[in-house]
Amino acid sequence: MTASLPPMPSAAVWKLSGAQVINRLRLVTGLILFTYVLTHFSNHLLGLVSLDLMQAKQGDFMGFWWSKPGTYTLLGAVLIHLGLAYWALYRRRSLRLKRWEAMQLLTGALIPYMLIEHVITTRVAFELYDLQDSYTYVLWMLFGGEKQALQAATLVFAWLHGCIGLHYWLRLNPWYDRVKPWLFALAILMPTLVLISFFQTGREVMVMMRDPAWQAQTIAAMKLPPPDKAAHLIALRDGIRWGMLGLLALVFFARYARNLIEARQQQVRVHYHGGKAVAVPKGRTLLEISRMNNIPHASVCGGRGRCSTCRVRVGQGAEHLPPPDANEARVLARISAPPGVRLACQVRPDCDLEIAPLLPAQAMPHDGFAKPEQTHGVEMEIAVLFADLRGFTTLSEQKLPFDVVFILNRYFAEMGEAIGAAGGAVTQFSGDGVMALFGYEREDPTYAAQSALKAARRMAERLEALNQDFSHDLDAPLRMGIGIHQGLAIVGEMGHGRATGLTAIGDTVNTASRLEGLSKEFHAQLVVSEQVLARAGIGLEGAARHSIVPRGRTVPLEIFALARALDLPLLR
Repeated sequence: MTASLPPMPSAAVWKLSGAQVINRLRLVTGLILFTYVLTHFSNHLLGLVSLDLMQAKQGDFMGFWWSKPGTYTLLGAVLIHLGLAYWALYRRRSLRLKRWEAMQLLTGALIPYMLIEHVITTRVAFELYDLQDSYTYVLWMLFGGEKQALQAATLVFAWLHGCIGLHYWLRLNPWYDRVKPWLFALAILMPTLVLISFFQTGREVMVMMRDPAWQAQTIAAMKLPPPDKAAHLIALRDGIRWGMLGLLALVFFARYARNLIEARQQQVRVHYHGGKAVAVPKGRTLLEISRMNNIPHASVCGGRGRCSTCRVRVGQGAEHLPPPDANEARVLARISAPPGVRLACQVRPDCDLEIAPLLPAQAMPHDGFAKPEQTHGVEMEIAVLFADLRGFTTLSEQKLPFDVVFILNRYFAEMGEAIGAAGGAVTQFSGDGVMALFGYEREDPTYAAQSALKAARRMAERLEALNQDFSHDLDAPLRMGIGIHQGLAIVGEMGHGRATGLTAIGDTVNTASRLEGLSKEFHAQLVVSEQVLARAGIGLEGAARHSIVPRGRTVPLEIFALARALDLPLLR
């Protein structure tokens, strides 16, 4: 798949695009609305203590929202968020949604319809007719009929809608996994406690209303509007509900009309790597084309141009595509995407294209995190380390499966920490073996060699400490063989699905693995090539020197064997 590529945008193009403005507005208005719900719920929680406390502290929690700036902020957020939702629904060429997208869309459509009566009979009635919409009034109006169930469902839907939005926004951050369990617990606990408070205070009000004197005094303090004014509020409620339904119907009608028009236009063919090709009208994004044709395609953020997991490599036809806009270019730059890679959710082809999705359909949020350029596949000089436990097969036959797994996990943990502390990255745990790379994050051969040797020494130290811990459990101490070689290798993320990870391939890797195998033959804990020592700037005068010819090569390789990796000189 080769083609001339559209130029990447210059620095002058790095400004807010239309799609980016819409995404920002959706996010900001959503956060405003969620903040309102959170403050409202926080006030509700005081009902677990008493109705009087909940009422007394209402001004502390809701004071800003009652003010003119707060009112205009809230009203603007509602209108903009709702309008953008209708616009997003219209813009979608396909309604094939993931479960979370469908749930967010459904709750978002129901919340305004369900909530409008509550808004009309409280805030609007206060503004128009000076109704005193205290908690006592609200609970009295809601309890005793089907309205209490409707209000409870509205509370849950509003909270669920906001939590879904927050989750799929925050999950694109590397730190989110660390706090997710706490946020999930809060997401469950908050509405549960609010509903308990709601029903507890509601029953309390209904019990007090049985006292005729208290009921008369309370209703008088509410300043209920007369019947004609109440009828006006009901008419206003019904009018807004019909208006929302009409607007929703208009959106679907506009979608239908647009689809009819586009169906008569010239179609484009999208060829997927692997042989499948589909013909679709112009105007659809590559992600929508995949969904409409039941072609699995990753999209963690739901096609909002944030996660990069829908990215594709474009072949034939790439030269006819417009360059990425500012939003797409920023996301591609974040992941160090090579030329020819585009976001499927942002590209609307108007010509035939050949594409290859770069991630499996089950891609996770971390697949969209910022990554170094090396993960996409580069040839560079690195140091490669292989390590293997000696005689562990025999040991495993003498131990219970639980003991074998426990010992291996301790060994892997110790070796992994030693490698990481030296600046390396473990790329593979296989059987009782370990593979690690050094120097792939920066092109510094000296750093790579010294880091690998530091790791070997630290691994030997950790193994001795581990043998002390297991001295009463093992008949003989654990023994290890290490091989280290340095040279050019191809580095990148390889694999499939969740088994994808950083690794390296090439002669250098094969030779390092061979040196690890020779450590057993030479009765050595460490076998290291001359290239590594030369790059590190050290010599091993007391080590046994050997000359081997690696498989597939004709030039001998000079290597050194050390009985103990602890005999390596200390490196700073």
